[in-house]
Amino acid sequence: MVKQWFKSGSPWIWMTGGAVSISLISVIGLLAMIAWKGLSFFWPSEVVELKLEGSVPKQTVIGEIYDREMVPKSRLEAAGYDLSAYQDEYIERILVKTGNREYVDLDFRWILTTDIQSQTKPEAMAVFERSKNGNFYGYVERVIEDGKEVINAPKERLVELVERAVDLNEEALDLQNGDIGHINYELERLRLKEKKYALDNALTDEVLADLESQRAELRAEYKVLEARLFELRKKAKRDQVVVRDMRGELVTLPIYQVLDLWFPNDMGFFAKLGHFFVQSGKFVSDDPREANTEGGVFPAIFGTVFMVMLMAVIVTPFGVVAAIYLHEYAAKNAVTKMIRIAVINLAGVPSIVYGVFGLGFFVYMLGGSIDQLFYPEAAPSPVFGTPGVIWSALTLAILTLPVVIVSTEEGLSRIPSSVRHGSLALGATKAETLWRIIVPMASPAIMTGLILAVARAAGEVAPLMLVGVVKMAPTLPIDGNFPFVHLDRKFMHLGFHIYDVGFQSPNVEAARPLVYATAFLLVSVIIALNITAIGIRNHLREKFRSLEH
Repeated sequence: MVKQWFKSGSPWIWMTGGAVSISLISVIGLLAMIAWKGLSFFWPSEVVELKLEGSVPKQTVIGEIYDREMVPKSRLEAAGYDLSAYQDEYIERILVKTGNREYVDLDFRWILTTDIQSQTKPEAMAVFERSKNGNFYGYVERVIEDGKEVINAPKERLVELVERAVDLNEEALDLQNGDIGHINYELERLRLKEKKYALDNALTDEVLADLESQRAELRAEYKVLEARLFELRKKAKRDQVVVRDMRGELVTLPIYQVLDLWFPNDMGFFAKLGHFFVQSGKFVSDDPREANTEGGVFPAIFGTVFMVMLMAVIVTPFGVVAAIYLHEYAAKNAVTKMIRIAVINLAGVPSIVYGVFGLGFFVYMLGGSIDQLFYPEAAPSPVFGTPGVIWSALTLAILTLPVVIVSTEEGLSRIPSSVRHGSLALGATKAETLWRIIVPMASPAIMTGLILAVARAAGEVAPLMLVGVVKMAPTLPIDGNFPFVHLDRKFMHLGFHIYDVGFQSPNVEAARPLVYATAFLLVSVIIALNITAIGIRNHLREKFRSLEH
């Protein structure tokens, strides 16, 4: 009976089905864990007030409980804790984020539950998100508006003053990065222009006078904008709030340093839900702060998507043309077989090797030659002779080229020979047959190769560390300055952001939730890119389905 069951093939069906199920459950479980750890970071946790006494001096601690764990008593005693009064084998301890970084040694601390004399969740406990030094926790004592204390509804007025300061700061930042940045960019272009004229021995008095005239206009405009910038900063610095912290001392916080304010212990479910979406939106749209441990990841999202799309534009035509030549034109001999084997083997080369190749060939050789030919006035500062987004896209294009070639060749091989012969028999040339019949029918396979290439390119980090990605990029590869797309600029990447925050951050505990949040965001970006490509592939498959019959 068992022998017949094995011969029927049912065991192998159950085995393969079980393996697929386990794989799917593992992937879904991993994604769910990353999503939970990442998204829970934006939920406003309640702030507790702990009265401590025991193995630590009597004190009060205010903060958010981040984590809990059970620790062997023997390990704590070896670390110097006196736990002789406790008989349990394990002691629970909690990780509390206390914030107030400039007034305490550590903004995260482990606390033994045996030291907690009382734990409360006091109302009116405020959390201040600041532009520097992280969060601040405490009770609002006074609100000072333009030098005078606010008497009526100070908390409501405080929220309005924070929103006012945020708006003024954003206006000042837009002015600084927009109009003022544009003037600085134009002044630099004029400097390079003058140097180029000098190198060409064409710097006449008329040219020099014209350049000086343009500089004078830009500087005059700069002074007006600078005065406007200082005025905005002065207005933003007008108000303060006095807060009583966990030491019992009154601390005056300038409101222009406060980015957001909330009272988590007084919030209902829907208020917390609204706060969750606001904080999630800010994480996606804001710039990073304080060595990537605070703020958002918008430059990293932009850099990742821009680099991947640039890579796709480069790799697709090269991969498709190479595959068409190998399948349709190349002779079927030993040389062609060796080329195919070499292409397949290229897919197995470690990605860091491509990074070294990109640094040596693209950056130093090709980029250095471009600088010598087209940008001699910029010397000794390199323009294209330094890592940038174009070299990253080219390096990843080479890395993913075998994927596109192999996938396209498989698509071409599935097209029946009778289709080619029929087209040629009707009088079409081979080029017309390729362009109107073969390539459209193979387009779903081309898109499949592109999907695989995008998925791999978006997740690669090692080669990018050599050819363009940086920890913090001051500007995006696209802005309002001519020529608007700056392929020579360095950029931020979500994968490198995870590495930097997770392994290079000076504040590990503060950065840990950001690692999960960024990882979830990177997976979401890859899924979004793949869904877009799958949609295009399905559309092409339906469009050219009639050619298959």
